Amino acid sequence: MRIVLSAALFLASSASVAQDVDLSDIFGGGALEGEALEKATADAAQHPLGSDLNPVRVNMPDGQRKYLSRLRCENGKKPKFSRDGSVGGGPFGSIVDVYTVDCRKSAPGKVAIYMDMYHPEHRESKAVPGFTIVTD
Repeated sequence: MRIVLSAALFLASSASVAQDVDLSDIFGGGALEGEALEKATADAAQHPLGSDLNPVRVNMPDGQRKYLSRLRCENGKKPKFSRDGSVGGGPFGSIVDVYTVDCRKSAPGKVAIYMDMYHPEHRESKAVPGFTIVTD
């Protein structure tokens, strides 16, 4: 009974604290906009797309999966991919995730692709180096 009561009190106190926290700042709400985003995009373009210094910009986890599903290995087949986790802040002011993308026996082999999922207005049309991309 004490455990249940303690859990209830913890949840009640957490709920009141959570009302004062803006979670959008934690989960990408601090992303750059306007001229700052334009400058960061131009700076990032000096690095390979999909690198930690130029992550692929997409819209949320669904956008990450859709982008990766459009990539093709040298043999024309879809690569396998898995999310490895978040790696911290990126060049666009929001959290970046990294995926392992694997073409198995085809080039480019197994690579890491960095992605920033806080860009609802952007749909990347370019492939990361070593891949082609299907346009629809």
